[in-house]
Amino acid sequence: MNPKVLFIVTGDPRTSHRPAEAIRVAAGVGTWQKADITVYLRGPAVLALSEWVDEFIDEDNYTRYFPIVAEWPRPIYVQKDAAELGDLGEPSLKFQQIDDARLAALAAESTYVVRL
Repeated sequence: MNPKVLFIVTGDPRTSHRPAEAIRVAAGVGTWQKADITVYLRGPAVLALSEWVDEFIDEDNYTRYFPIVAEWPRPIYVQKDAAELGDLGEPSLKFQQIDDARLAALAAESTYVVRL
């Protein structure tokens, strides 16, 4: 049985390279198929799903690696009712909003939790 890894991404892609790096690492580790990867975006990190990623730091990581993450059987999760959801425009990928209770359940089910 593969370990379950939950990536919790909270950084602002407009001002930090960390969200782009988190997506790159999650896609890379998930491609090995040695771990079940789940990606959760919280707060300003939900902007990574925006149609305007060309304005973000390390924007090529979003266009190159997010499609890999989107192909996995589980959705990309985002913070329910995050204020930044209104700023997405036309999201580049499908996602599912979850509340903090569901996030806590995901974390409890995970072997590892990585917060970036």
